[in-house]
Amino acid sequence: MSDLLDLPTGLRRLIAARLGPPGTVENLVRLTGGATRATWSFDARVGDATIPLVLQQPVPRALRPDDPMLRLPHVAGEADAALVMGAARAGVPVPRVRLVLEPEDDLGAGYLADRIDGETLGARIIRDQRFAHARGIMAAQCGEILARIHAMEPEAYPFLVEQDAAAEVQVYREIWDSFDHPQPAIDLAFRWVAERAPKRTRRALVHGDFRNGNFIVGAEGIRAVLDWEIAHVGDPMADLGWLCVRTWRFGGPNPVGGFGHREDLVAAYEQAGGGRVDAEHVSFWEAFGCLKWSVMCLMKGQSHRRGGLRSLEQMAIGRRSEEPLYDFLALLGRRG
Repeated sequence: MSDLLDLPTGLRRLIAARLGPPGTVENLVRLTGGATRATWSFDARVGDATIPLVLQQPVPRALRPDDPMLRLPHVAGEADAALVMGAARAGVPVPRVRLVLEPEDDLGAGYLADRIDGETLGARIIRDQRFAHARGIMAAQCGEILARIHAMEPEAYPFLVEQDAAAEVQVYREIWDSFDHPQPAIDLAFRWVAERAPKRTRRALVHGDFRNGNFIVGAEGIRAVLDWEIAHVGDPMADLGWLCVRTWRFGGPNPVGGFGHREDLVAAYEQAGGGRVDAEHVSFWEAFGCLKWSVMCLMKGQSHRRGGLRSLEQMAIGRRSEEPLYDFLALLGRRG
């Protein structure tokens, strides 16, 4: 039941049967149409209460069997819900999962979760006066939250892909090679990261896309962490480096998501039990993050060109590949 005309009926039956009658669905609207999931927002009547909810549904991946993108982490449906519920038990702020869809619900894969009010657009979080106080404390909040994520037991989630730094570099190299789109700067970047990939690291559950733009933020700071689709088992420092990639600063002046300082992030992470942070180690993941986002931009543009996800937005993101590549070269320049 992916058709909008069928969805209200299916949701009404689902709500009435599993949360309580009458199950009336109001204000149904699709919030996103990304490459990995579709998010629907609506209000449900259960008894005398109106509950704000979201429906998260995975989008099928149209990839060839030999496509190297199949080796990327991909958490969806029931696994996504299990990870979010596990994060909640670990003290990570996430939306409450109300129910996981079953085959008899006739709505496909996915889950229902509470809709949390707040801002998700990174540029607004950086600029809007409403979030002035939040900006002052969010770097420390990020450190505390990441420490809790990295303390989650990986063995509890056997569906997670395990990739160390060298394996992740190799996958993205193979993806870039598959595009047959040679660029000397990208080739240089891949050689640089391949030579410096950390070999002995702590093994932990990694969020994979922990950044400004994947938080729900209020005046008091981070209310929820979203988008666990590329969570995996790997080097926890990858999350700290990704958070500091310049793209996710949205024009903000500070290195941590545009809103905060590295010292606050690291101090809060270590104090919350995340372990000692080596600045050089994080710096590698920040540099690789720039390269990775450059390739991911190309992935989105190529998806449009190859007919996978026909979207002008995806095509426009594809044209931005050179921006994070410039950031990578700038980082190398500062390192001498």
